[in-house]
Amino acid sequence: MQQSDVLTPERTRTASPFDTPKTKHDASGSAARVIPIVPLSHSEAEVARQMQICNACRYCEGFCAVFPAMARRLEFGKADVNYLANLCHNCGACYHACQYAPPHEFAVNVPKAMAQVRLETYTEYAFPAALGALYKRNGLTLSVALATGLALFLMLGLALRSGLSAHATSANFYAIFPHNLLAAMFGTVFLFAMLALGVGVTRFWRDVAAGTSSVSMPAAAEAAKHALTLKYLDGGHGDGCNESDDAFTLARRRFHHLTFYGFLLCFAATAVATLYHYAFGWEAPYPYLSVPVLLGTVGGIGLLVGPAGLWWLNLRRDPERTDVRQRPMDRGFIALLLLTSVSGLALLAFRATPAMPSLLATHLGIVMALFATLPYGKFAHGIFRSAALLKSSIEKRQGRSLGLGSE
Repeated sequence: MQQSDVLTPERTRTASPFDTPKTKHDASGSAARVIPIVPLSHSEAEVARQMQICNACRYCEGFCAVFPAMARRLEFGKADVNYLANLCHNCGACYHACQYAPPHEFAVNVPKAMAQVRLETYTEYAFPAALGALYKRNGLTLSVALATGLALFLMLGLALRSGLSAHATSANFYAIFPHNLLAAMFGTVFLFAMLALGVGVTRFWRDVAAGTSSVSMPAAAEAAKHALTLKYLDGGHGDGCNESDDAFTLARRRFHHLTFYGFLLCFAATAVATLYHYAFGWEAPYPYLSVPVLLGTVGGIGLLVGPAGLWWLNLRRDPERTDVRQRPMDRGFIALLLLTSVSGLALLAFRATPAMPSLLATHLGIVMALFATLPYGKFAHGIFRSAALLKSSIEKRQGRSLGLGSE
């Protein structure tokens, strides 16, 4: 063994991407790489403790992507813990199967411990950094955003049209709020939300992806498939995960799919309507059987059924299996999605009645609140989890070249 390969006392743990490498010289004058230990938060240290126990047991290795990724490590630095926490889908299968779960003295509760670290991750990587605190006050943040959005559009309607009853029976939304004004307002808020999420997840990726190879097409395709199908909400055996009891169920997976694809269909409806307006000069309102209206209707129904189901599951969820501090964030996001769907479908149904202007202002205010809080609420978990899934797919293809743990 070469002298430079000898571990100095400071090198007695797995390197973390958060480490700042330094160099010192040993007695022979050879350079040895010194990696200072980065302290873990209380929640991160608890995940690292539980992963050490799980690594010795490995009963849950086939449940989801977390346990194979865990098995590639013997030690868990800050980046490892953050990566594994965001790879966890919080399905609960491991908690229900664990022989070391409370009241055992080992007190292994992986879903709860991972959830606590995820909140810290969102806060730490938030952009701008000062707004990271919004994750911990998300219930209040959503309430203020919703009230502000509603008030804004009600006042705009009054200022622009001297009352919200004008132009109602024509079903012409842009007679109430000009199209270019709406495009500028929502475009600005949505682009900021995407920028904030993009910067945050880029920083996260830079830290957790150190030591992995570059992204390949097969790895990216597999990660996308797992994200879009919610592969790891099947419990590892296809029967689903556990909710309020030990019975397996695919309910969370299905309600998540209805929510996600309902949201995408509503977004697609807006994109098609924008194309109609700017590319072809076709102005709203569009017929009930037009592409934008059909997409919006189907998406709205999905966005009604999915969040309603998730709300029901959230109310029945075992408090010992989750971080109860995050319930305001979870339920606030679900409530905004429900309100967006209900107000949108009501607006479509009554767009040719005198109620249209008030319904329009209400719907736009809710959507504005949803967009404004996307980077600082539950929506972030989908972005960070997708990045973790990508790292998982890359790691699997690296085989023993990673050099993690005993490899």
